[in-house]
Amino acid sequence: MTQLESPTSSVRAAPLIGIGRVWHQRLRPARNAFAYPSYFLLLPMRAWAEHDPNLAPLAADLPRNRFGLISFYDRDHGAGGPDALAWFDALLAAQGIDDAAGEVWLQTLPRVLGYAFKPVSFWFAFRRDQSLAAIVVEVNNTFGERHCYLLQGPDLDWSRLQRASKVFHVSPFCSVSGQYQFRFERQFDEAGQWHSLLARIDLLDERGVLIQTSTGGVLQPCDKSAMRRAFFSMPLMTLGVIFRIHWQALKLAIKRVPFFRKPAPPQQFLSR
Repeated sequence: MTQLESPTSSVRAAPLIGIGRVWHQRLRPARNAFAYPSYFLLLPMRAWAEHDPNLAPLAADLPRNRFGLISFYDRDHGAGGPDALAWFDALLAAQGIDDAAGEVWLQTLPRVLGYAFKPVSFWFAFRRDQSLAAIVVEVNNTFGERHCYLLQGPDLDWSRLQRASKVFHVSPFCSVSGQYQFRFERQFDEAGQWHSLLARIDLLDERGVLIQTSTGGVLQPCDKSAMRRAFFSMPLMTLGVIFRIHWQALKLAIKRVPFFRKPAPPQQFLSR
């Protein structure tokens, strides 16, 4: 039995792995939809950085900045430095957000056999009272570029719609225009621990919803057993991400969806 919301003060800060799927649907000018099985990491970055003793048994199972069947590298995020959390804290401080002193949870794809392409990652920054201070949506495109969207304000909360203007090129079959609509949903188990997490992103243009996407899954402790099961169920998962991006692009080209040349990236690394 699960519930959408629960007091989070008892949530155990330990790495989690989510088993689920990625879903995508384009509505115009030609319909194109797909769903693929996937898995992701949900990492308590502050507890990990502070070497929380309660975190040690599970943190030791997940290789950090070293090779593994499934691993996490700090340099895959932010400015590409050795400490992703330090970059994230500096990012929030530069935006005047000084109350995100609680846990920082990062939802992201891992490296698999040393390789990763991460179309999108989500940083959830909490205050000490467990309320959300900010969400940062970190987007990568296949040209090696990265951009972040900052969601922050008095209406920031779970299941509430959040919006941001699209300023970063992702797909050659979409112009850099319109608006993203975000919704994040989480559930807890009877013990008050994370049970599932879902992120929904829709792209809207002047005619309404153009693209609908979601990614998420059911969470479990990220121990050696869970990582082995995830790896052997999808041993080339991250390579599959980049392959499927190009496969879907080919399908859109065959359907004669209009093509847009890549513009210069935005001058600012972050938009809000």
